[in-house]
Amino acid sequence: MTKSIRVIQYGTGPIGSAVARLIADRPGLELVAAVDVDPKKAGQDVGDVIGLGRKLGFAVVPKLAQVGSKAEVVAHCTNSYIDQFKGQMIEILGAGYDLVSTSEELSFPTPPHQAAAAEIDAAAKKAGKSVLGTGVNPGFLMDALPLFLTGICQKVDRIAVTRTMNASKRRGPFQAKIGSGMTVEAFMAKMAEGRMGHVGLPESMNMVFDTLGKTLVKYESTVEPVVAERPIHTNFFDVQPGLVCGLKQVARGYDENGEFMTLTFKAFLESEIDHDLVEITGTPNLTVKLEGTNGDLATAAIAVNAIRRVFEAAPGLVTMRDLPIVTAWSTLR
Repeated sequence: MTKSIRVIQYGTGPIGSAVARLIADRPGLELVAAVDVDPKKAGQDVGDVIGLGRKLGFAVVPKLAQVGSKAEVVAHCTNSYIDQFKGQMIEILGAGYDLVSTSEELSFPTPPHQAAAAEIDAAAKKAGKSVLGTGVNPGFLMDALPLFLTGICQKVDRIAVTRTMNASKRRGPFQAKIGSGMTVEAFMAKMAEGRMGHVGLPESMNMVFDTLGKTLVKYESTVEPVVAERPIHTNFFDVQPGLVCGLKQVARGYDENGEFMTLTFKAFLESEIDHDLVEITGTPNLTVKLEGTNGDLATAAIAVNAIRRVFEAAPGLVTMRDLPIVTAWSTLR
Protein backbone atom coordinates (compact mmCIF):
# COMPACT_ATOMS: atom_id res chain seq x y z
CA MET A 1 0.00 0.00 0.00
CA THR A 2 1.27 3.44 -0.94
CA LYS A 3 1.06 6.12 1.71
CA SER A 4 -1.35 9.02 1.33
CA ILE A 5 -0.24 12.17 -0.45
CA ARG A 6 -0.83 15.25 1.69
CA VAL A 7 -2.31 18.14 -0.27
CA ILE A 8 -2.73 21.88 0.31
CA GLN A 9 -5.61 23.57 -1.50
CA TYR A 10 -4.56 27.00 -2.85
CA GLY A 11 -7.65 29.00 -3.80
CA THR A 12 -11.14 28.10 -2.58
CA GLY A 13 -13.42 29.59 -5.20
CA PRO A 14 -16.01 27.36 -6.89
CA ILE A 15 -13.44 25.20 -8.72
CA GLY A 16 -10.93 25.19 -5.87
CA SER A 17 -13.64 24.14 -3.44
CA ALA A 18 -14.76 21.35 -5.78
CA VAL A 19 -11.16 20.14 -6.03
CA ALA A 20 -10.73 20.32 -2.26
CA ARG A 21 -13.93 18.35 -1.59
CA LEU A 22 -12.78 15.61 -3.92
CA ILE A 23 -9.35 15.49 -2.26
CA ALA A 24 -10.92 15.30 1.19
CA ASP A 25 -12.97 12.25 0.21
CA ARG A 26 -10.38 10.50 -1.97
CA PRO A 27 -8.56 7.48 -0.53
CA GLY A 28 -4.84 7.97 -0.97
CA LEU A 29 -5.05 11.74 -0.59
CA GLU A 30 -5.24 13.86 2.54
CA LEU A 31 -6.32 17.50 2.56
CA VAL A 32 -4.18 19.13 5.24
CA ALA A 33 -4.52 22.89 4.62
CA ALA A 34 -6.15 25.59 2.50
CA VAL A 35 -4.91 29.02 1.42
CA ASP A 36 -7.12 31.88 0.23
CA VAL A 37 -6.54 35.63 0.22
CA ASP A 38 -10.21 36.41 0.84
CA PRO A 39 -10.32 37.93 4.36
CA LYS A 40 -13.88 36.64 4.82
CA LYS A 41 -12.58 33.06 4.62
CA ALA A 42 -9.50 33.40 6.79
CA GLY A 43 -9.93 31.68 10.14
CA GLN A 44 -12.97 29.67 9.07
CA ASP A 45 -12.89 25.89 9.14
CA VAL A 46 -11.87 24.60 5.72
CA GLY A 47 -14.73 22.09 5.65
CA ASP A 48 -17.23 24.94 6.00
CA VAL A 49 -15.53 27.10 3.37
CA ILE A 50 -15.42 24.40 0.68
CA GLY A 51 -18.95 23.15 1.39
CA LEU A 52 -17.87 19.70 2.50
CA GLY A 53 -20.73 19.24 4.94
CA ARG A 54 -18.44 18.56 7.87
CA LYS A 55 -15.65 20.33 9.70
CA LEU A 56 -12.04 19.35 9.11
CA GLY A 57 -10.55 20.89 12.23
CA PHE A 58 -8.20 23.40 10.58
CA ALA A 59 -8.76 26.90 9.27
CA VAL A 60 -8.17 28.69 5.97
CA VAL A 61 -5.01 30.82 6.07
CA PRO A 62 -4.31 33.83 3.82
CA LYS A 63 -0.68 32.97 3.07
CA LEU A 64 1.18 29.82 2.13
CA ALA A 65 3.84 30.59 4.72
CA GLN A 66 1.19 30.27 7.44
CA VAL A 67 0.47 26.63 6.63
CA GLY A 68 1.60 24.60 9.62
CA SER A 69 1.06 21.10 8.28
CA LYS A 70 3.52 19.05 6.28
CA ALA A 71 2.44 18.38 2.69
CA GLU A 72 3.77 17.15 -0.64
CA VAL A 73 1.48 18.71 -3.26
CA VAL A 74 -0.42 21.97 -3.77
CA ALA A 75 -3.66 22.00 -5.78
CA HIS A 76 -3.68 25.50 -7.27
CA CYS A 77 -6.97 27.05 -8.46
CA THR A 78 -6.83 30.84 -8.64
CA ASN A 79 -6.89 32.45 -12.10
CA SER A 80 -6.33 31.83 -15.79
CA TYR A 81 -3.58 34.24 -16.78
CA ILE A 82 0.11 33.50 -16.34
CA ASP A 83 1.08 37.07 -15.41
CA GLN A 84 -1.30 36.81 -12.46
CA PHE A 85 -0.31 33.36 -11.17
CA LYS A 86 3.41 33.14 -11.97
CA GLY A 87 4.45 34.62 -8.63
CA GLN A 88 2.16 32.26 -6.73
CA MET A 89 3.66 29.25 -8.46
CA ILE A 90 7.25 30.30 -7.93
CA GLU A 91 6.47 30.74 -4.22
CA ILE A 92 4.77 27.32 -4.04
CA LEU A 93 7.63 25.55 -5.79
CA GLY A 94 10.22 27.39 -3.73
CA ALA A 95 8.48 26.16 -0.59
CA GLY A 96 9.10 22.59 -1.75
CA TYR A 97 5.75 21.41 -3.11
CA ASP A 98 4.76 19.65 -6.31
CA LEU A 99 1.98 21.58 -7.99
CA VAL A 100 -1.17 20.78 -9.98
CA SER A 101 -3.00 23.81 -11.34
CA THR A 102 -6.23 24.50 -13.21
CA SER A 103 -4.76 27.69 -14.71
CA GLU A 104 -5.39 27.50 -18.44
CA GLU A 105 -2.36 29.38 -19.75
CA LEU A 106 -0.06 26.89 -18.00
CA SER A 107 -1.49 23.87 -19.85
CA PHE A 108 0.81 24.38 -22.86
CA PRO A 109 2.40 27.83 -22.76
CA THR A 110 2.26 29.62 -26.11
CA PRO A 111 5.03 31.92 -27.44
CA PRO A 112 3.78 35.08 -25.66
CA HIS A 113 3.98 33.24 -22.33
CA GLN A 114 7.04 31.07 -22.81
CA ALA A 115 9.40 33.38 -20.93
CA ALA A 116 7.17 33.29 -17.86
CA ALA A 117 6.74 29.53 -18.28
CA ALA A 118 10.53 29.15 -18.42
CA GLU A 119 10.77 30.89 -15.04
CA ILE A 120 8.25 28.47 -13.57
CA ASP A 121 10.08 25.52 -15.12
CA ALA A 122 13.40 26.74 -13.71
CA ALA A 123 11.89 27.19 -10.24
CA ALA A 124 10.47 23.66 -10.39
CA LYS A 125 13.76 22.11 -11.43
CA LYS A 126 15.68 24.06 -8.81
CA ALA A 127 13.29 22.76 -6.14
CA GLY A 128 13.26 19.24 -7.59
CA LYS A 129 9.49 19.46 -8.02
CA SER A 130 6.95 19.07 -10.83
CA VAL A 131 4.20 21.41 -11.98
CA LEU A 132 1.26 20.72 -14.30
CA GLY A 133 -1.52 22.83 -15.75
CA THR A 134 -4.63 20.81 -16.58
CA GLY A 135 -8.40 20.84 -16.74
CA VAL A 136 -11.21 19.63 -18.94
CA ASN A 137 -10.45 22.28 -21.59
CA PRO A 138 -7.59 22.93 -22.05
CA GLY A 139 -6.06 19.74 -20.74
CA PHE A 140 -8.36 17.13 -22.23
CA LEU A 141 -11.24 17.73 -24.66
CA MET A 142 -9.52 19.80 -27.33
CA ASP A 143 -5.95 18.53 -27.00
CA ALA A 144 -5.16 15.36 -25.01
CA LEU A 145 -8.27 13.49 -26.19
CA PRO A 146 -7.92 14.14 -29.94
CA LEU A 147 -4.20 13.44 -29.70
CA PHE A 148 -4.89 10.08 -28.08
CA LEU A 149 -7.43 9.26 -30.78
CA THR A 150 -4.87 9.86 -33.52
CA GLY A 151 -3.03 6.83 -32.13
CA ILE A 152 -5.43 4.57 -34.04
CA CYS A 153 -5.11 6.52 -37.27
CA GLN A 154 -2.70 5.64 -40.06
CA LYS A 155 -3.04 9.16 -41.46
CA VAL A 156 -4.47 12.40 -40.11
CA ASP A 157 -5.48 15.10 -42.57
CA ARG A 158 -7.63 17.29 -40.37
CA ILE A 159 -8.97 17.60 -36.81
CA ALA A 160 -12.09 19.46 -35.67
CA VAL A 161 -13.31 19.68 -32.09
CA THR A 162 -16.59 21.32 -31.15
CA ARG A 163 -17.64 21.90 -27.56
CA THR A 164 -21.24 23.01 -27.11
CA MET A 165 -22.60 23.44 -23.63
CA ASN A 166 -25.64 24.58 -21.74
CA ALA A 167 -23.99 27.22 -19.58
CA SER A 168 -27.04 27.39 -17.30
CA LYS A 169 -25.59 24.29 -15.59
CA ARG A 170 -22.28 25.99 -14.86
CA ARG A 171 -21.04 28.03 -11.91
CA GLY A 172 -21.71 31.77 -11.59
CA PRO A 173 -18.18 32.97 -12.50
CA PHE A 174 -18.33 30.91 -15.70
CA GLN A 175 -21.68 32.43 -16.67
CA ALA A 176 -20.16 35.85 -16.08
CA LYS A 177 -17.05 34.99 -18.11
CA ILE A 178 -19.15 34.29 -21.21
CA GLY A 179 -20.86 37.69 -20.94
CA SER A 180 -24.25 36.74 -19.48
CA GLY A 181 -26.46 39.80 -19.03
CA MET A 182 -24.18 42.24 -20.86
CA THR A 183 -25.11 44.44 -23.80
CA VAL A 184 -23.50 43.47 -27.09
CA GLU A 185 -21.46 46.68 -27.01
CA ALA A 186 -20.15 46.01 -23.51
CA PHE A 187 -19.40 42.43 -24.47
CA MET A 188 -17.31 43.44 -27.47
CA ALA A 189 -15.46 46.07 -25.46
CA LYS A 190 -14.63 43.57 -22.72
CA MET A 191 -13.49 40.97 -25.23
CA ALA A 192 -11.17 43.56 -26.78
CA GLU A 193 -9.45 43.89 -23.41
CA GLY A 194 -8.55 40.20 -23.63
CA ARG A 195 -9.72 39.18 -20.17
CA MET A 196 -13.11 37.62 -20.87
CA GLY A 197 -14.36 34.56 -22.69
CA HIS A 198 -12.88 31.09 -22.88
CA VAL A 199 -9.16 30.81 -22.19
CA GLY A 200 -7.25 27.91 -23.69
CA LEU A 201 -7.81 27.65 -27.44
CA PRO A 202 -4.25 28.75 -28.38
CA GLU A 203 -2.83 26.37 -25.77
CA SER A 204 -4.80 23.41 -27.11
CA MET A 205 -3.94 24.28 -30.71
CA ASN A 206 -0.23 24.56 -29.99
CA MET A 207 -0.17 21.30 -28.03
CA VAL A 208 -1.71 19.37 -30.92
CA PHE A 209 0.50 20.91 -33.60
CA ASP A 210 3.67 20.49 -31.58
CA THR A 211 2.91 16.91 -30.57
CA LEU A 212 2.12 15.87 -34.14
CA GLY A 213 5.30 17.51 -35.39
CA LYS A 214 3.49 20.16 -37.39
CA THR A 215 4.42 23.82 -37.83
CA LEU A 216 1.67 26.26 -36.91
CA VAL A 217 2.18 28.79 -39.71
CA LYS A 218 -0.99 30.76 -38.97
CA TYR A 219 -3.43 30.98 -36.09
CA GLU A 220 -6.63 32.97 -36.21
CA SER A 221 -9.61 33.25 -33.91
CA THR A 222 -12.99 34.93 -33.83
CA VAL A 223 -15.57 35.48 -31.13
CA GLU A 224 -19.18 36.57 -31.32
CA PRO A 225 -21.91 37.01 -28.72
CA VAL A 226 -25.00 34.85 -28.53
CA VAL A 227 -28.03 37.07 -27.84
CA ALA A 228 -31.05 35.98 -25.81
CA GLU A 229 -34.29 35.76 -27.76
CA ARG A 230 -36.44 35.34 -24.65
CA PRO A 231 -36.03 36.02 -20.91
CA ILE A 232 -33.60 33.63 -19.26
CA HIS A 233 -33.27 33.02 -15.53
CA THR A 234 -30.45 31.09 -13.85
CA ASN A 235 -29.30 30.89 -10.25
CA PHE A 236 -26.92 33.75 -11.02
CA PHE A 237 -28.35 35.89 -13.83
CA ASP A 238 -31.60 37.28 -15.19
CA VAL A 239 -31.05 37.97 -18.90
CA GLN A 240 -33.59 39.93 -20.90
CA PRO A 241 -34.10 39.56 -24.68
CA GLY A 242 -31.46 41.44 -26.64
CA LEU A 243 -28.76 40.95 -24.01
CA VAL A 244 -25.86 38.53 -24.25
CA CYS A 245 -26.44 35.00 -22.95
CA GLY A 246 -23.17 33.44 -24.09
CA LEU A 247 -20.63 33.27 -26.86
CA LYS A 248 -19.16 31.37 -29.78
CA GLN A 249 -15.38 31.26 -30.24
CA VAL A 250 -13.65 29.65 -33.19
CA ALA A 251 -9.91 29.07 -33.55
CA ARG A 252 -8.27 27.89 -36.77
CA GLY A 253 -4.76 26.53 -37.10
CA TYR A 254 -2.94 26.23 -40.42
CA ASP A 255 0.09 24.26 -41.49
CA GLU A 256 1.90 24.70 -44.82
CA ASN A 257 -0.94 22.84 -46.59
CA GLY A 258 -3.82 24.90 -45.22
CA GLU A 259 -6.27 24.65 -42.34
CA PHE A 260 -5.46 21.58 -40.26
CA MET A 261 -7.37 22.11 -37.02
CA THR A 262 -10.58 23.89 -36.05
CA LEU A 263 -11.62 24.42 -32.44
CA THR A 264 -15.15 25.66 -31.83
CA PHE A 265 -16.31 26.63 -28.36
CA LYS A 266 -19.99 27.45 -27.88
CA ALA A 267 -21.34 28.20 -24.42
CA PHE A 268 -24.63 29.92 -23.78
CA LEU A 269 -27.51 29.82 -21.36
CA GLU A 270 -30.31 27.32 -22.04
CA SER A 271 -28.52 25.73 -24.98
CA GLU A 272 -30.51 22.73 -26.19
CA ILE A 273 -27.27 21.06 -27.34
CA ASP A 274 -24.85 19.93 -24.66
CA HIS A 275 -22.12 17.66 -26.01
CA ASP A 276 -18.55 17.48 -27.29
CA LEU A 277 -17.64 16.32 -30.78
CA VAL A 278 -14.19 15.22 -32.00
CA GLU A 279 -13.89 14.65 -35.75
CA ILE A 280 -10.70 13.35 -37.34
CA THR A 281 -10.42 13.19 -41.11
CA GLY A 282 -7.86 10.65 -42.24
CA THR A 283 -7.38 6.91 -42.37
CA PRO A 284 -9.76 5.99 -40.88
CA ASN A 285 -12.20 8.86 -40.40
CA LEU A 286 -13.25 9.07 -36.75
CA THR A 287 -16.16 10.79 -35.02
CA VAL A 288 -16.40 10.67 -31.24
CA LYS A 289 -19.31 12.29 -29.40
CA LEU A 290 -19.32 12.80 -25.63
CA GLU A 291 -22.44 13.63 -23.69
CA GLY A 292 -22.55 14.58 -20.03
CA THR A 293 -19.20 16.38 -19.77
CA ASN A 294 -19.91 18.84 -16.97
CA GLY A 295 -16.99 21.24 -17.13
CA ASP A 296 -16.87 21.98 -13.41
CA LEU A 297 -17.04 18.35 -12.31
CA ALA A 298 -14.61 17.25 -15.01
CA THR A 299 -12.05 19.94 -14.21
CA ALA A 300 -12.04 18.99 -10.53
CA ALA A 301 -11.77 15.32 -11.44
CA ILE A 302 -8.84 15.58 -13.82
CA ALA A 303 -6.92 17.90 -11.49
CA VAL A 304 -7.31 15.50 -8.57
CA ASN A 305 -6.68 12.40 -10.68
CA ALA A 306 -3.43 13.96 -11.92
CA ILE A 307 -1.99 14.53 -8.43
CA ARG A 308 -0.32 11.14 -8.15
CA ARG A 309 1.08 11.40 -11.69
CA VAL A 310 2.63 14.79 -10.93
CA PHE A 311 3.95 13.58 -7.58
CA GLU A 312 5.78 10.81 -9.45
CA ALA A 313 6.91 12.94 -12.43
CA ALA A 314 10.39 14.27 -13.14
CA PRO A 315 11.10 17.84 -11.95
CA GLY A 316 10.03 20.73 -14.14
CA LEU A 317 6.99 22.02 -16.00
CA VAL A 318 5.09 19.12 -17.57
CA THR A 319 1.98 18.94 -19.72
CA MET A 320 -0.72 16.32 -20.13
CA ARG A 321 1.13 14.82 -23.11
CA ASP A 322 4.19 14.20 -20.92
CA LEU A 323 2.46 12.14 -18.24
CA PRO A 324 1.29 8.54 -18.24
CA ILE A 325 -2.45 8.42 -18.92
CA VAL A 326 -4.38 10.14 -16.14
CA THR A 327 -7.20 7.89 -14.96
CA ALA A 328 -9.69 7.73 -12.12
CA TRP A 329 -8.50 5.86 -9.05
CA SER A 330 -10.13 5.18 -5.73
CA THR A 331 -7.77 2.97 -3.77
CA LEU A 332 -4.17 3.13 -2.68
CA ARG A 333 -1.73 1.44 -5.02
